[in-house]
Amino acid sequence: QVLVVESGGGSVQAGGSLLLSCTVSVSARGFNNRAMGWYRQAPGNEREWVAGITSGGLTKYADSAKGRFTISRDNAKKTVYLQMNSLETGDTAVYYCAAGRPTLGPDSDWGQGTQVTVYS
Repeated sequence: QVLVVESGGGSVQAGGSLLLSCTVSVSARGFNNRAMGWYRQAPGNEREWVAGITSGGLTKYADSAKGRFTISRDNAKKTVYLQMNSLETGDTAVYYCAAGRPTLGPDSDWGQGTQVTVYS
């Protein structure tokens, strides 16, 4: 069973920053081949995609994240990161990490989520 564990959530004032981390319990080869993504779900809303990174390191962002969030991966640590800057109250949500099989989709391996709260 693949474990996906997020960390780094918390409460921050609007305009602040947070760094989320996600570690996947697979072999290095198993991690390197996977696309990784960050999603979020705010209360009363559907889960939405935030950012993704391919096995080759190509990145893509939702419009809401462009220019403020940066996704990156460290294959040696089997970890993907989401650096979030200029946070807004609208970014408040539970953030989930997904590990593709090997691409992102409904059958991805998901973490339990980490709460991010941005207050004004």
